[in-house]
Amino acid sequence: MTGYVFKTASTVMSFDFNSKKVLITGAGRGIGRALAIALNETGCKVYALSRTKSTLDSLVAEHPKVVPIVADLSNWDDTRRKLEDLEPLDGLVNNAAILGEKYPSVDFPRDSIDKLLNTNLLGAINCAQVVGKKMIDSKIKGSIVNISSVAGIGAFDTNLAYNVAKAGLDMVTKQFALELGPYQIRVNSVNPTLVMTPMITNIKEGVLYEKAFIARTPMGRIAKVEEMVGPILYLLSDFSSMVSGQMHPVDGGMLSNIAVKI
Repeated sequence: MTGYVFKTASTVMSFDFNSKKVLITGAGRGIGRALAIALNETGCKVYALSRTKSTLDSLVAEHPKVVPIVADLSNWDDTRRKLEDLEPLDGLVNNAAILGEKYPSVDFPRDSIDKLLNTNLLGAINCAQVVGKKMIDSKIKGSIVNISSVAGIGAFDTNLAYNVAKAGLDMVTKQFALELGPYQIRVNSVNPTLVMTPMITNIKEGVLYEKAFIARTPMGRIAKVEEMVGPILYLLSDFSSMVSGQMHPVDGGMLSNIAVKI
């Protein structure tokens, strides 16, 4: 990855993030942590945000150049104050998300909906506003990547709040791409299938989710965390310089499959 260069007649593009500065939310574990490590190893200055200090401490212990930010995205004002202190960035990855409880849609509690939307949707909007304004003011041709989900494209039973938050995040992608495009700032979504991150393995339904997704995935397996990192790096890089406002499902073909195995 580091130092790989693609040449054309008119330009040179690289998967080298040396001298770049990127903020990753939800960077303490899972996809966010793997991405923070990958970017750090390419020479990128990584700002790693998480609400859990212990996971950030362990990340920094392993990779001392990573800059930790402890913040709870559900707290709009506190998060905003911390982000406004940052230097202008080249990239933002809105990765932080929570699952929440499962309820039938007709019984889904208001407080549970609010909790999911505050973190998974409003938190991403808040970060995109602050970072996007700094990109505009500094004339940075930046990239914002929102980590959405296949659940934003197709409904999943008893997951109303999560599904709505991810579908909303995909529209946030389109809206920001529309309005930031004139400043040469790109905004895209990555929509992963089930990835066995700690967030999934720590819940009681984790094994059931795994079996259900494997049964519906043509490639017949669960995605690995590192298989999400590559598409995100692509969207942060110059290789995707004309890609904006798009959803990018990474699902092993799951969304192409309308059959249910009996």
